[in-house]
This record gives sequence, structure tokens and C-alpha cells, in this order.
Amino acid sequence: MRSETLKRSSIATEAPSRDTSRPFVRPPSLADSPRSFTRWQRVQIAIATWIGYLTTWLVGRSLRWEVYGWEYWEAARRAGKGLVYTFWHREICAATWFWRKRGIVVMTSQNFDGEYIARIIRKHGYGAARGSSSHGARRALVEMVRALREGLDGAFTIDGPRGPRFVAKPGAVILARATGAAILCFHIEPRRAHVFRKSWDWFQVPLPFIRAAMFIAPPIFVAPDADEEKQAGKLREVQAALEELQTKGEAWRQGGYRQSRVRD
Repeated sequence: MRSETLKRSSIATEAPSRDTSRPFVRPPSLADSPRSFTRWQRVQIAIATWIGYLTTWLVGRSLRWEVYGWEYWEAARRAGKGLVYTFWHREICAATWFWRKRGIVVMTSQNFDGEYIARIIRKHGYGAARGSSSHGARRALVEMVRALREGLDGAFTIDGPRGPRFVAKPGAVILARATGAAILCFHIEPRRAHVFRKSWDWFQVPLPFIRAAMFIAPPIFVAPDADEEKQAGKLREVQAALEELQTKGEAWRQGGYRQSRVRD
């Protein structure tokens, strides 16, 4: 790991490139929505899809990244059984850009918001498993298990789709137990962002041309024979890891965080 006097490199605005040691499998096609929508809703979904896609593309290209904990991503990848990326729902915009074009399969809800989110992330190189903690969860988890076994990674907005905000749900732990994949918690802290305070998650869109920090926690593994008590313990680990990353992010945003980083 480099020292705190790390010099800037030429990849300041790019996420680290896709790991090429594992064969790339194209993410599953975005199937028809399990819900039906009215004609006006379909129009709204189409408009929201293109607005979201272009916003993510334009803002993402302008961000300058600092990455802390990339060695944890490397350690998780060396384990060889895939990754389950885990993060808060409010960070979808920046996260979609950072991890783009890796074929990651993301669980998205079956409601109106989940429909256009699924279409947006598909345009950025993701797959979508349709379900949530309240509807279609079992079917979506089965699809994600299959994707991980085929060489893809999975991802959860762990407090979605409707909250409570910043409260982890068990989907990532269940998937990790079923596949042996490592849970990789991360948090993105933009220096400045527009926050939609009326949304349940306080959804945020980073302002263009600012610095954003990516914080990654050590991987969490779940034994295949973990009972309910042990799974609950792992869920508490996930919650604690995300909260610790948030604390680091807030310190970084306020200029009080000091730690060496692997990329600038």
C-alpha cells in the first residue's frame, strides 16, 4: 500500500478495470417486468430511464475518484467464488458508474421505481434480477445464485427498496451462504451532492466535477452450513461495516480523514 503522500495517477476519473482473470459472462437479458403498467406509466418509465442513464453518464465521467481499501476487493476476488457487492440505496447513481460494464447482477424491485432503475443499470452493463424483500424475493435470489455460479457477481442495495434507510436486510447474507461468494461492503462519499430529501433513502446525485471517495470494507464470508443465529451475526457484521464506512466517508468529506489510498 502506498504512503499518505501518494501521487496522483492518470486514472483519477476511472474505476479500476474489470478483472480479466475470470471469464466474462454476459449478464442475463432484462426480462419483461413481472408487473404490468399503464400506458402513461410506460411513458414515464421510458423518460425516467433516459434521464437517469444520461445523468449517470454525464456526472460519472466528470467525477475524480479516491479509492480506499482496494486491497480488500483484491482479497475477495482471490477467494475465487464471486462477489456480492453491498451498499446503501441512496448511492445507486455513483455506484452504477464506478462498477459499470462488469456484468454485475443487481436485485431490483418490481415496483415503478425498480422498473426504470433496472433499465438504467442495464444500459450501463449490469444484469437485473427482479424482486425485493417483499415481492418476488425467492425467484430473484434463485436467479442471482445461478448468475454467480456462471461466473458473474451480484449486488444488493441492502436497505432497499423502501427502507428503513441505512438498515441492512438479509439478502446479501443469504446469497453469500448459498454460493460461497464474499460480501463486499462499500460506501461512496461525494464531496458535494444534490440530496433528494423527500425520497425515503435521501437519494443523492453527486455534483459534476467534484471528488468522490470509494471506501471498501474487508470481505465477509458466510459458511454454507451457517444456521439462523450465525446468519444474523453476519448481518450484524454487514451493518457494522457499512456504518464504519459511512463514518470514514463523513470524516473524509469534512477533511479529517487520513489514511493511505491505493488510487487517486
